[in-house]
Amino acid sequence: MTVLTTPAGIATSAADTLRRRPGADLAGSAFRWLLIGATVFATGFLAVLLGVMIVDGWGVLAGNLGYFLTHGFSQRSATDAGVWQGIIGSLQVALVTGVFAIPIGIATAIYLVEYAEGSRFARLVELNIRNLAGVPSIVYGLLGLAVFVKTLSGFTQGKTVIAGGMTLAAMVLPIVVITSVEALKAVPSSLREAAYGVGATKWEVLSRQVLPAAMSTILTGTVLSLARALGEAAPLILVGAATGFISFGDANVAETFTGPYTALPVLIFNFAQQPGADWGTNAAAASVVILVLVLMVNGVAIYLRNRFEKQW
Repeated sequence: MTVLTTPAGIATSAADTLRRRPGADLAGSAFRWLLIGATVFATGFLAVLLGVMIVDGWGVLAGNLGYFLTHGFSQRSATDAGVWQGIIGSLQVALVTGVFAIPIGIATAIYLVEYAEGSRFARLVELNIRNLAGVPSIVYGLLGLAVFVKTLSGFTQGKTVIAGGMTLAAMVLPIVVITSVEALKAVPSSLREAAYGVGATKWEVLSRQVLPAAMSTILTGTVLSLARALGEAAPLILVGAATGFISFGDANVAETFTGPYTALPVLIFNFAQQPGADWGTNAAAASVVILVLVLMVNGVAIYLRNRFEKQW
């Protein structure tokens, strides 16, 4: 009886033979254990950091968490201070950031990959975008102060949530573009060619084949960039986030976008500056709150990625 041999079968047989040979892949095994060690070290470091924050903030987290989450900042005493205004401000800033950064970033990536692929202009733009991704956040804060707070004050109304969100949108925009570009490039060319082969137009190929195939990765990158924006304090301080008590009065939700605001990172910065151990406990507890908020955003990213992967 003749057994047919395929290239896949030959490769599998060769791999099995190499595995049985002692010392055949020492470099690969060493690299694998190096990666495992790096992962364990990073995970352990994060666990220690989380443990320190929980221990330092335990007085608030265990005994006063409800009040801490539902009340605003107070300069009278640490026990009267809360983070409710910071949570609302962070969510508002994240919303404005997403409204501006996500559509512009995805549209830029689509143009670079699908319409200007291989051109000198596209390579130049991608190079500059990758450089901008490494610019310190404080520089974007100065940009926001000069452009969004002063130059465009007629639109942003000065030091408001809109100005803060647009500043963070400029900061995370390179990340959104880079992630979207890589996601679109990962879509096989055969998928595009098959669609063109049955008479589909450029827009039909893009909207019905390419974008659905890349959407899970694009959403993951964009949501994670928003999670990064949630933890930024320096740009928001420069563009006017309040570091003390603020009052919304009888303003409705829409009016709070054009009035005084604050955010969780700014409140943590303020708590840490106050003298006394009680304020340090508040800072640690607020750090745990923002960490939970970021984990929730990451959970949304994982859910959306899995949902689009199943649909595709």
